[in-house]
Amino acid sequence: MKFAHKIRRNIRYIGIKNMIYYFFIQRILRINSHVPWPVHHSSIVTDPDKILLRHWRPYPGYLPGQYFQAMNGIEIGRNVRIGPSVKVISASHNLLDYDKHDDATPIIIGDNCWLAANAVILPGVELGEHTIVAAGAVVNKSFPEGNCILGGVPAKIIKKIKTYQGNSTW
Repeated sequence: MKFAHKIRRNIRYIGIKNMIYYFFIQRILRINSHVPWPVHHSSIVTDPDKILLRHWRPYPGYLPGQYFQAMNGIEIGRNVRIGPSVKVISASHNLLDYDKHDDATPIIIGDNCWLAANAVILPGVELGEHTIVAAGAVVNKSFPEGNCILGGVPAKIIKKIKTYQGNSTW
């Protein structure tokens, strides 16, 4: 994609004021400068090269307080909404040596998912299409069937929902 097109798309998506702010934070102050997309100064994104975005948005780390640790990989589908202070953690510390991390399968977040504020997604989790994770939920196992709302600690299905009907090109 041409650079000028990317700039126009980002301005349309996040606005000129935010583009200037994120540019200043990331390129001048060098906070999250290793990440090629806009990241809020209070968010952390590790290993951005291991994050596979199926669409150019959402920007992991864009909202305040988000934490994306992608040591084992994270795949994010189309039309995914990620709230503030969401944590997506793809690797746990080894129980016998805290300086090491355990291998796990990548986290997969399907199309049309919504991770509400303060949700936590732990290593190896797969969320099927149209899965909503309620605010404050901790997801420690996979829910590949999708079309459900997850809530609680640990997360469980609290409601089955119909197939997503909105525009998936957001």
